[in-house]
Amino acid sequence: MKIVIVGAGEVGSHLAKMLSGGMHDITVIDSDQKQLENLTGMADVVTIEGDPTTFAILKKASVRKADLFLAVNQVENINIISAMLAKQLGARKSIARIDNNEYLEPGNKEIFINMGIDYLFYPEKAAAREVINLLGHTSTTEYVDFSGGKLSLAVFKLEATSPLMGRTLSTLVTPGTQLSYRVIAISREDETIIPHGDDKLMEGDTVYIITTRESATEVLNLSGKTDVEIKNMMILGGSRIGVRIATELQSEMNIKLIDYNANKAYRLAELLDKTLIINEDGRNTEAMLEEGLDKMDAFVAVTGRAETNILTAMLAKRMGVKKVIAEVENLNYITLAESIGIDTVINKKLITASNIFRFTMNTDVQAIKCLTGCDAEVLEFIVKPNSPATKCPVRELGFPADATIGGIVRGDKVSIAVGNTEIQAYDRVVVFAKPDAATRVGKFFN
Repeated sequence: MKIVIVGAGEVGSHLAKMLSGGMHDITVIDSDQKQLENLTGMADVVTIEGDPTTFAILKKASVRKADLFLAVNQVENINIISAMLAKQLGARKSIARIDNNEYLEPGNKEIFINMGIDYLFYPEKAAAREVINLLGHTSTTEYVDFSGGKLSLAVFKLEATSPLMGRTLSTLVTPGTQLSYRVIAISREDETIIPHGDDKLMEGDTVYIITTRESATEVLNLSGKTDVEIKNMMILGGSRIGVRIATELQSEMNIKLIDYNANKAYRLAELLDKTLIINEDGRNTEAMLEEGLDKMDAFVAVTGRAETNILTAMLAKRMGVKKVIAEVENLNYITLAESIGIDTVINKKLITASNIFRFTMNTDVQAIKCLTGCDAEVLEFIVKPNSPATKCPVRELGFPADATIGGIVRGDKVSIAVGNTEIQAYDRVVVFAKPDAATRVGKFFN
């Protein structure tokens, strides 16, 4: 697939590195020569320096041959204009990153489609939605619904109080009964394991479980924690993510939003009428305690600095806050953040990759979630008639060793996949896969 990416910043560079491993022909356009040079050293891509809103640069990038055009520049207008021009010049699919929620409102998206932009995505809105979802499942580090919630992926770190401690996976299965949940992966000491029946669960493991809707509560209880109702929450950072979280939740709970910039704090006070806005530096421990950090049920750190978010999240955890979430954009810091006890880390690059990656697949992929806590993706496929997956039971498919089929939705019927499970056309199948296998598993359902 020929892919043209506009923007060699953090998001564009991450996409280029991720996609360059999938045998794609990738060209990256940016006006910043230094960013292009940095990218060239990290990924096998062709770079073009120049303005992507000009016909000359777009033609130089051969966008007329592009299967996919991704505009992920930090400047919204550049993304919209370049994506629109690329489609008119012949790109098969054109996608633009935006920073304005108004564009996604009903009726407005159609305007962009008419202009030639196939898909708009707003990473900050997706990140805020992810945080809000996690606040409803406080015992997990990640929680993802598939097929309208009929199947869910629950992720949690195994604590000493968990009933799963020290058990092998085979002991979790009662012979002759239909599974309602299944451990599909374990992350242990930076290694992602696709487990088998004799694998034992250990304290500190991050466990990935696929579960039916009916068994979701039972699975969450296996974490050794209980979900906590969030009544009082503190948000550090008046970023787009922080503002969206406050906007959506301020009518349901008591929210304090802290930002060190006085002018921004005044603007936020006018915008968020039910949120208490505090002009303070979140790195000031005494000030945070004076504002009642130790009395919060949840703390969300979403400033533009990963270091600040990690340090304040550590403080919140030490103060006994039950659910602590931090935005960490530096991928190298994610493991550090999780190792020091922060409940959940969100990353806009991974969220963006989840939104974009499915457009690079040849199979009908309904959803992809690039996981934060391990080097893997969870994909939801719709099975095509006469595809290889429909020809034999799961155990005989020859599925890649670094991938596993978790669950199947067939109409209103939901099942957890086992060796003798047979897949039918138009089933929705949820698959856990390491990066090398993510592009290979699609052929089984195509």
